[in-house]
Amino acid sequence: MVLSAKIFEIKQSTTLDEIATKLKDFRIVENEKAGEKEFELITTVSDLDRKNNILYATFSRDKVIYINQRGTLTPVLKTIQATIFFLTRNGKTYLTVVQNKHFANYVASLLSYQLFLNYRAIVEARIPPENLQRYHEANPEATKVIFFDSLDYPGVDKVALYGESLISTGKYEEYLAHGKIWYLVFSVKGANVVLGVTRNCVVVTFSRTSEAQFIQYVVENIFPLIV
Repeated sequence: MVLSAKIFEIKQSTTLDEIATKLKDFRIVENEKAGEKEFELITTVSDLDRKNNILYATFSRDKVIYINQRGTLTPVLKTIQATIFFLTRNGKTYLTVVQNKHFANYVASLLSYQLFLNYRAIVEARIPPENLQRYHEANPEATKVIFFDSLDYPGVDKVALYGESLISTGKYEEYLAHGKIWYLVFSVKGANVVLGVTRNCVVVTFSRTSEAQFIQYVVENIFPLIV
């Protein structure tokens, strides 16, 4: 199963205990009418669980979707869930949402306001391009794909290196001189797992793995790139 996540940095000064207290009994109820039906949409945070320096929880959100029932579009209620976790590293606190980037952005924006009354308190975490560069150069054989952006080539937004081109120092150094590493796909050391990560901390696994294992790979391999 392909899993994805996005990591955010909490700019507001806080602790995991404060976050846990604010999220306890978190519940938002909204009403939405779709055709002749009226739906009660519930957003909750549940299953709070503190393990060492990580606070885990489940974020749930109801939404109305339309399905085709014998040629008629019928509104039905759908609940979307995501594992979220808060982690403290080097004096900074981060939020990770294990879902696609669009849903993750929604969760981060909502929690930013609900926790801190400020939509800008939780922002995208960033990986410095030089950290991705060092990671690749430390073990180039593990790298599968590199995308470069911020290129000064006229009319070129991104370029990529695949396969044998990754070992070709000529092409790699040329693109590095004209741009920055945006996206890296690599094999995790000691595991039969391939991860992809962007500078704005969207992480994807291209291997079959459980959610718990995916979270472990993110904590062990991606967070060191951020901090």
